[in-house]
Amino acid sequence: MRNLIISKKLVFLITVLLVISITLAGCGGQNDSNASGQKQSNAPMQIAFFVWTSTPITDFDPSVEFSNGVVTLNNIYETLLRYDPLEKKFKPVLATDYNKSEDGLTWNFHIRKGVKFHDGTDLNAEAVKFSIERTIKLGKGASFIWDPVKEINVKDEYTVEFKLKYPAPMDLIASSAYGAFIMSPTAVKSNPEGWLTQGHEAGTGPYKLESFQMGQEVVLTKFDDYWGGWEGKHFDKAIIKKVPETATRRQMLEKGEVDVTRDLPYEDVEALKNNQNVVVETGPSFENLLMLFNTDKKPLDNKLVRQALSYAFPYDDVVKYAMGGYATQARGAVPYGLWGHGENLFQYKYDLEKAKELLKQAGYPNGGFKLLLTYVAGDEAEKKTAELYKSELSKLNIELEIRAMPWESQWEMARDKDPNKRQDIFTFYWWPDVPGPYTYLYNLFHSQDEIVFNLAYWENREFDNLVDEGSRQSGIDMTKAEELFIKAQEILVEEAPAIFVYDKQYIKIFNKSLKGYKDNPAYPNVVFFYETYREK
Repeated sequence: MRNLIISKKLVFLITVLLVISITLAGCGGQNDSNASGQKQSNAPMQIAFFVWTSTPITDFDPSVEFSNGVVTLNNIYETLLRYDPLEKKFKPVLATDYNKSEDGLTWNFHIRKGVKFHDGTDLNAEAVKFSIERTIKLGKGASFIWDPVKEINVKDEYTVEFKLKYPAPMDLIASSAYGAFIMSPTAVKSNPEGWLTQGHEAGTGPYKLESFQMGQEVVLTKFDDYWGGWEGKHFDKAIIKKVPETATRRQMLEKGEVDVTRDLPYEDVEALKNNQNVVVETGPSFENLLMLFNTDKKPLDNKLVRQALSYAFPYDDVVKYAMGGYATQARGAVPYGLWGHGENLFQYKYDLEKAKELLKQAGYPNGGFKLLLTYVAGDEAEKKTAELYKSELSKLNIELEIRAMPWESQWEMARDKDPNKRQDIFTFYWWPDVPGPYTYLYNLFHSQDEIVFNLAYWENREFDNLVDEGSRQSGIDMTKAEELFIKAQEILVEEAPAIFVYDKQYIKIFNKSLKGYKDNPAYPNVVFFYETYREK
């Protein structure tokens, strides 16, 4: 990885100046294709620019990355299928079609012919087998999605067979936003271990990795031999950059220096609706905000305290003031609109008297303790949410320290082996790898030998068993699986290892010259740049 030790202000100034010059060159309103769809030699380069609060990627290894790098990897790598949860349809990508046996234990995927990896080698069934077996063997990131797989067999050059240990929705798994990417065996095998993590790639996607500043920026450039071709209008390059300052992101958008941004304060969103050069659109998401309690540490190891803190949370105020109304109070861990959501689950409501009663039962009649809450620096909604909560807890004589942290630092603290060195409340968003309840319930609350995302450090064997059985049933009887997942959430809500804050609506904020941009809640925050183009 490359580390540039330059002052932050200087880096930002240089970057903005470069971006302005690039954008001016790339925003000429002329049609840059001839009748055959080929680029004219004198046509300006078309560059898309996406800025948001988070780092563009945390690990370039597609078998490992399990964070915000989804925005980068889904433009470099591809999966067998892509899922549209709103239409409940699958789009063929690296697989042209597939079928399964009646008992759901054998699945065959027919691989697209004529696809090349970025290293020039050809895609085939062996490459699919290698990629998925590598992800399983590494056991990192979202590798758990392949748990149902017993063996992978190459039937012929372009047919791969999956034999399962138990029925599972392999079409959903094969279209996952994480852990389902196909990579070049030649590139991976011919380089030392850790080559991908160090900032290399081996995908089939429309864009290649051109350069990066780790934690700050990724620059992608088009892959000339992409199987989808380059006829019509497409971007030649795409820049994904971390710009944590909300005022800066808004200013860059209004000046036309960027195409897409996320996570602006909601008063900014309302103001931008009046800007004729900016488009603001809302749509459903499967992203929800949670506050995970450190159940390994007093006083949060006491269920009554956790319940009291859940009653002390100002849900309506957070939705109204922190989210500007672009959210609804969550009901359990699985968001509204996704199968496995329990519409009849118990829902905590703001009730300070109930909170006081529970604190008294727990042995804290006068509060009297201090808690540390962490959130991702630059996220205004999380900041306002925390401030509103701090105000309510003060009424219970509970002091809440709010600490904004870079994601990497927040996560590092949360995974400290000493519970007393961790935060008390971990605030963050979750969105699906495989679009279903299992990702929320398994990743966030299932018992873990090694801490990954169960940052409540909570263990409940009855809950675990229900989630595990729900996963097994999902490939046979979706209705039965849903019942099991909802029953597991009944335990979860009662035990209150987290505050289930809100289910978020997606707000797309983009330059009106950007066309073809569509959100897919199964691929959160991803801009599929190949599908977009610029038109004045």
